[in-house]
Amino acid sequence: MIHLRIVVGPDRADRALELLERSPSVCNVVYLPGSARKPDGDVILADVAREDASVILSDLKDLGVHEDGAISLEPIDTQISKRAERAVEHAPGSPADAVVWEEVESRTSEQVELSGVFLAFMVLAGLLAAVGIYQDSPILIVGAMVVGPEFGPLAGFCVALIQRQKKLALRSAAALAVGFPLCIGVVYVTTLLLKAAGVFDDTFSLEDHSFANIIAQPDFLTFFVAACAGAAGMLSLSTAKSGALIGVLISVTTIPAAANIGLAAAYQDWESWRGSIEQLAINLASIVAAGTAVLAAQRALYVRRRAKHLDDPERRAAGLPTPTSRATTRSRPSS
Repeated sequence: MIHLRIVVGPDRADRALELLERSPSVCNVVYLPGSARKPDGDVILADVAREDASVILSDLKDLGVHEDGAISLEPIDTQISKRAERAVEHAPGSPADAVVWEEVESRTSEQVELSGVFLAFMVLAGLLAAVGIYQDSPILIVGAMVVGPEFGPLAGFCVALIQRQKKLALRSAAALAVGFPLCIGVVYVTTLLLKAAGVFDDTFSLEDHSFANIIAQPDFLTFFVAACAGAAGMLSLSTAKSGALIGVLISVTTIPAAANIGLAAAYQDWESWRGSIEQLAINLASIVAAGTAVLAAQRALYVRRRAKHLDDPERRAAGLPTPTSRATTRSRPSS
């Protein structure tokens, strides 16, 4: 379940309470009149079944609660309550499959910031991958995949496409557009310095480095694996299955491909350089395409659930318009 803490103005509190109290998927409603101070208003606490969280939140936003107040969400790990069990049973679907869209938007918004920390992780992941490719070390390459933060902006871009959020799309694109070139550039310069210092050999052969050979020769399986990883990653993000995200990060070769671009350029291996660019492009495009497709399917299910909810009696009791009331208003003759 999801715990809601709602700060609401006194003029909207009664309607919000009516909405929550009449919803079968909501329980444990607590009303604290006059307890909010900044802004002044009332506080309402409630628990809502995860499957119905987004439709209830959309109703609260329709009431304008967020305009001069606030709605906070907190997942409930454990709750012992028969009422809560009945609320979950009333909400259609499985809690494990439920998507709280406000949660997804907030999570992706936090992960697409073009910050110093994001760029530092991109550079460090690229350097780890470069050493792993040079030493043909799977441990270092896997470590670089886990360290790389690039899935956050990719997921943000998918959410932006589905939600039609131009600002989120631009922020995600900016993070990727700056992060990957910086990673490649630092790997290129570092490789030249290590060559000059005698740490790296003067020559680099793909035949002696199996991982570099794989990265530089993308094929259909490159697309297939990246698409599967993109779909799994978006499912992990949207359904709060964070454990699966680690598997996603070590399934795609975005960071190793970027590192190999810089490494190959430093060794002037232009064939490997072109192959690595293709590998990176295929991975990025496949992840975005698959992730967007998964979100589109989930969004379609939510839109259908939301359309059914618009006729629920609790909306009418709270004074919110329903499809029936809208149709009546449109058909009423003007005087």
